[in-house]
Amino acid sequence: MFATHGIWKLFAAAGLALGLVATGASAAEHSAHQHGADAAQLSLDNGKKWATDEPLRMGMGAIRTEMDTSLHAIHEGKLTAARYNALATKVNTEVGNMVAQCKLEPKADAQLHLVIAELLNGAEAMQGKANKVSRQTGAVTVLGALEKYAAYFDHLNWQPIKE
Repeated sequence: MFATHGIWKLFAAAGLALGLVATGASAAEHSAHQHGADAAQLSLDNGKKWATDEPLRMGMGAIRTEMDTSLHAIHEGKLTAARYNALATKVNTEVGNMVAQCKLEPKADAQLHLVIAELLNGAEAMQGKANKVSRQTGAVTVLGALEKYAAYFDHLNWQPIKE
């Protein structure tokens, strides 16, 4: 594999681990990771969606299901802090699994990590850890990442979340 593939995995794994262990260190690491991701933009693979693998499809599907289950309460502003925390934990767990099992080719992997950065930002906000960003806005960020995933990655039978 290319060195950049390993570096991306390292950044995502480090961000995830720090997020689960040390809040202050996580915020700094995650902020640095996201700042680097801002420089890149999602793009298609010569006009086609990027290939996916089974661990990616399983993880993204699990995040989609959890977010869909809570969508009404999110929109109504009725989701509890505990439920937001549970959603964030699910996002972080699934991202960790996807990163650990990633078998995408390097260009697709680099594109995926732009989506992962957005998922992690949303999870951080849903946990109440993002400065001046509401938990509800964090959920909207995760939903936006799911929409981007669907637009740029080939996931057979993906069903968009109906808002």
